[in-house]
Amino acid sequence: MRSRDCKIVATLGPSSDPPERMMMVIEAGVDCFRLNFSHGSKDEHAKRVATIREAERRIDTPIAIIADLQGPKLRVGDFVDGGVTLRYNDIVTLEASREPGDGSIIRLPHPEIIETLEEGDILKLDDGKMQLTIVGKKGKQREARVDFGGVLKNRKGVNVPSRRIPISALTEQDRDHLAFALDQGVDYIALSFVQSADDVREARALIGDRAKIISKIEKPAALDDLGEITQLSDAVMVARGDLGVELPPEQVPIAQRRIIRVARILGKPVIVATHMLESMIDAPTPTRAEASDVATAVYQGADAVMLSAESAVGRHPASAVAIMDRIIRAVESDPDHWSNLARDAARPEQTTADAIAQSAHAMAEVLDARKVVAYTATGSTALRLSRERPRCGIIGMTPRIETARQLCLAWGVTSVVTEDASDTEDMVTKAEACVRRLGAAGKDDRIVITAGVPFGRPGKTNMIRIVRLE
Repeated sequence: MRSRDCKIVATLGPSSDPPERMMMVIEAGVDCFRLNFSHGSKDEHAKRVATIREAERRIDTPIAIIADLQGPKLRVGDFVDGGVTLRYNDIVTLEASREPGDGSIIRLPHPEIIETLEEGDILKLDDGKMQLTIVGKKGKQREARVDFGGVLKNRKGVNVPSRRIPISALTEQDRDHLAFALDQGVDYIALSFVQSADDVREARALIGDRAKIISKIEKPAALDDLGEITQLSDAVMVARGDLGVELPPEQVPIAQRRIIRVARILGKPVIVATHMLESMIDAPTPTRAEASDVATAVYQGADAVMLSAESAVGRHPASAVAIMDRIIRAVESDPDHWSNLARDAARPEQTTADAIAQSAHAMAEVLDARKVVAYTATGSTALRLSRERPRCGIIGMTPRIETARQLCLAWGVTSVVTEDASDTEDMVTKAEACVRRLGAAGKDDRIVITAGVPFGRPGKTNMIRIVRLE
């Protein structure tokens, strides 16, 4: 078992696909793999899933898989000459059309954008390299002033930070990829372009209980509906790439802190992603600023931090994971880290499950217990304990491999697949054997066990047992 609480997610790609490379990345500290459906074929992703499951069998440890859907990509159309030069303070015309643009006319194959735009709205082009401000309306056209110029080429991206675009978060391609990913048995679906809670509801209707949903918070509109989006999701991701394009740069750290706090209050795992160790795409070590960035996410209480291009196409995928692992361990050895987590603890709800989780945490602290062991069928008990952030960590014992994999994203949880307990004595025997096998506790150590009576019935956590190992 890993001696750290914050988890590591790594994106698979050419650099980490070969089985021997993937094993190196796992041994370096990965808990969960991300498949980026913006790139790669179905065959490539199927091979990745098969390789992960084979590695999981070899190491006898659950590994979670995230299928990250591309979502709608809003882009400008083509140009007669392949591009157009935008100069500061020029006025250009925007119109909805699939015909090539020419001169001062920029055509967008997205009528939803044009219909939404009003005077004063801002458009960012090519990942924020250029910016336009709408200054007038002429029927179905919009006049825009160039704030930041440059060369705008065919099919570059468009972001509209100030408006909610009336389109679904799931394109037809996403629906096809979603069905494929579910057939492959992935554990999480990461939903891009989430603007409101309705986007999560739409995805839930398609996914059902076949996988958990991670809502990627990358649109300012999502921040306006953050509480309900997080409540309806199984986890959230601070997707700082697009969020950094649509928000002023000074607002991104504030948004990150807010998303983490809301997720912690609601007891949902939260991943901080994008540009974490970006320089390690080429360099063997990160910059000091990148190390501080990872550390900040850990100090703030993130459940997981994620590598993107660093592990997918970078030259040093295993080294990037190993360095991220070292940064996390360093933060978690800092006493201030634990005082910060205690300060940000959420108030428990008036439920038996919350009362049990808070009590188990308090008992573990008072008794200096080595582990809290949670018997859990669906994972909800382990997640409630994870929200408490017990210093000793949690072992989630479950009869379902799907639950064990999904708990790989939860802070402080080591998941173990085991048969459910038949009675109280069997519960203690299995828990003792598990902590000994994992090297988590030994003679005279105490563990705190939570479970539900009658055994084998989900949603019935109602018992705490303190055990001293003999």
